[in-house]
Amino acid sequence: MWTYIVGGRRFWRRLGWVLLAACLLLCLLPPLRASWQYLLVGGARRIHPIYRVDTAERKVSLSFDACWGAERTPEILAVLRRHGVRTTFFLVNLWLEKYPEQARQIASEGHEIGLHSATHPRFTRLTDEQIVRELRENARLIREITGYQPRLFRPPFGDYDDRVIILVNQEGFIPVQWSIDSLDWKGLSAQAMLERIKKRMAPGSIILFHNNGEHTPETLDPLISHLKDAGYRIVPVSELIYHDHYYIDLEGVQRRAAE
Repeated sequence: MWTYIVGGRRFWRRLGWVLLAACLLLCLLPPLRASWQYLLVGGARRIHPIYRVDTAERKVSLSFDACWGAERTPEILAVLRRHGVRTTFFLVNLWLEKYPEQARQIASEGHEIGLHSATHPRFTRLTDEQIVRELRENARLIREITGYQPRLFRPPFGDYDDRVIILVNQEGFIPVQWSIDSLDWKGLSAQAMLERIKKRMAPGSIILFHNNGEHTPETLDPLISHLKDAGYRIVPVSELIYHDHYYIDLEGVQRRAAE
């Protein structure tokens, strides 16, 4: 009986449909991952910002969050200018309102500007309406002060969940985190920060600094020299990440999807 069923037309017809469905699923899976940027983990959807980029090119990004103080920002800009390096600054409205001239200088010197919220709250504690308001008000003020149209968003405190990422995407922004924290906000010495970053450096890294870190300016000069000597190119985050045909894995690494 079993030999008859296996050898019969019905068995082979059904097997053919199963194989066809499997092929279609394999063809469709990468675009689905790239479009929706999610992975299934334990039956639940997990959505991630971009922490790092999977790339064979030796390029990295330096990024600066600006939400308090500005006295060290001119020195940071001077170091970046001297090395001919363009980076990404994530600006909060509270900072923009207090230091509009510095914000304009950041933009005029060719640095990318991203969203970092209007009031620097924890986004997971906000309602949907509050999240949207924070994003739109932040984008509006950046445009009004600097003329720059932001494309990226970094959540304050690195705080997010699926709901936050979905709303950020719906508003047309790309959520970005970091793969290397300089810990300049902890007051580490320049040498300690330099060694910390060098140990963790890899192609596609996004390094987190703050515009007013105590030892950030003195860290940047030797760090940039080291990166250049090691063959790395330093680019703004938008020039590091992929903008189509990609997915983000469980570690927050942005990867190319199969064409």
